[in-house]
Amino acid sequence: MNDKLDQLFALQSELNDRIFVKKDIRDRDGKTLTMATLRAEARGAEALGPNTNVNEWLGKYLTALDDESRELREELLWKWWSKDHLDLQNIRVEIIDQLHFWMSLALTAGLSADEVFEIYMQKNAVNHARQENDYSRVNKDEGDNKAIKA
Repeated sequence: MNDKLDQLFALQSELNDRIFVKKDIRDRDGKTLTMATLRAEARGAEALGPNTNVNEWLGKYLTALDDESRELREELLWKWWSKDHLDLQNIRVEIIDQLHFWMSLALTAGLSADEVFEIYMQKNAVNHARQENDYSRVNKDEGDNKAIKA
């Protein structure tokens, strides 16, 4: 049985490819864009500049993720005097919308589900170590992040 995260990544890649075809979205070479093209570009170059498919689509997916975050924020109740109630059903859907674009970002950056898991595990250990050391701006050091093998 496939891992659930692997399944989600495959489904997201398939959805993005479907949208690229349906909307006739092309890469910089004029071919129909695919997630495989984006992943290959992300994995194949030492340094990617501003005029690359990867840079363009990371920006587009981040904009979409930002907008989904805004939509989620609009669902939250900040007026403590209000008699309104949370719409948890819609909140949950907005969170899944965020996941769609988060996975698109990860795929565009050339990450597989296994790599996301491995990097997450490393970063989680860093975060726990930071808590053990009373993490603050005073003792902040990005060296621990740079040691993560991506």
